[in-house]
Amino acid sequence: MLDLNYVRENLDQVRTKLQSRGVPGAALEDFVQADAERRRLIAESDQLNAQRNAASHEIGLLMKEGKRDLADGRRAEVNALKGRIADLDQSRDAAEARIRDLMSSLPNVPDDTVPIGKDETENVEVRRWGARPEFSFEPKDHVDLGTTLSILDLERAAKISGARFSILNGAGARLSRALVNFMLDVQTREHGYQETVPPFIVNASSLFGTAQLPKFEEDLFKLTDERGLYLIPTGEVPVTNYHREEILDASQLPMKFAAYSPCFRSEAGSYGRDTRGIYRQHQFEKVELVKLTLPEESGNELESLTKDAEVILQKLGLHYRVVEHVTGDLGFSAAKSYDVEVWLPSYNEFKEISSCSNCIDYQARRAQIRFRRAGGGKPEFVHTLNGSGLAIGRTWIAILENFQQEDGSVAIPEVLRPYMGGLEVIRRQEQ
Repeated sequence: MLDLNYVRENLDQVRTKLQSRGVPGAALEDFVQADAERRRLIAESDQLNAQRNAASHEIGLLMKEGKRDLADGRRAEVNALKGRIADLDQSRDAAEARIRDLMSSLPNVPDDTVPIGKDETENVEVRRWGARPEFSFEPKDHVDLGTTLSILDLERAAKISGARFSILNGAGARLSRALVNFMLDVQTREHGYQETVPPFIVNASSLFGTAQLPKFEEDLFKLTDERGLYLIPTGEVPVTNYHREEILDASQLPMKFAAYSPCFRSEAGSYGRDTRGIYRQHQFEKVELVKLTLPEESGNELESLTKDAEVILQKLGLHYRVVEHVTGDLGFSAAKSYDVEVWLPSYNEFKEISSCSNCIDYQARRAQIRFRRAGGGKPEFVHTLNGSGLAIGRTWIAILENFQQEDGSVAIPEVLRPYMGGLEVIRRQEQ
């Protein structure tokens, strides 16, 4: 959530920055009106309270002088003032609730370094690594490969659960598990993240804290009982909320978490996109990277988090690039973001496999995650960052498509072979 005082004091700048994200300039007008109404109500209430206090003092003097009739008359006026003040306070509370609702519906303000652009087609390439594979045969996509190898079953998954679900079998299931363990080992042993296994079901307060609620409720799977719980859309939600409503010590920062989790998304609004195979599903798995940092360090921490995600692809030998989001393609909570995109032969293009974002104090303000510097002082909001390190299913796809061989088998990247019991190639008979 944006800082209310910052918005008040920098209204034109905030409006311009939000417009660069595609937010209409009129979106702030409701806030301006509600804020003006709130200020008017407070001023009028303060004025009436001053009158009431003066009248109460006068009543005391009249009583001392024995002028009871005059005092009773003034009491009636004070009671009327009390009623008017109560009405004003109720109206003020309504205006403040309206302001909170408006502020929670506004996305984060882009960092000054973010390129201005309308959508993902204008994202800026930062760097590339590796080279795309060369095939002496017509390569297949992961669906044909996985089906022929009997490691992917979409038909029976649809029978069990519907569209956009999958079943992995045999070496395919093993490969998925190997990727989870490999990614967690790299992030914890080499990059210093603390491994954590969070809850996979969360409450509405947690989703509000990371800004999935209220705006993106249609993308969530909500449980039907009375507790108001949801399946997590990403491990970012429970991990970021780990220290919700807490005040940390500055010496504890940065905190770095690596969490495996399944993720569940209804993919509302994405129908027709990437419908073949398992690239975009209702249920998928990720290793999520989350950081809580000092404000002055979050810029550098975003760069290191992105590189931590890249290392996985480098070790696997997969060709990729990094692109910076323009203002019009930023996620709702993000002030600055990079996408890591892996090369997929079936698409003949790079496709997102990780999105790494610096949310600055936007989520921390919603979730009330603060810290206090040495020597005391007023608590400050931490900066939160998150990114996939990586998406398991999309990495699975990349391995099948980039390491396929002419006979339809798939070579296992060398770094994964210890996690696969020494298996070097997935062939049809491997189950």
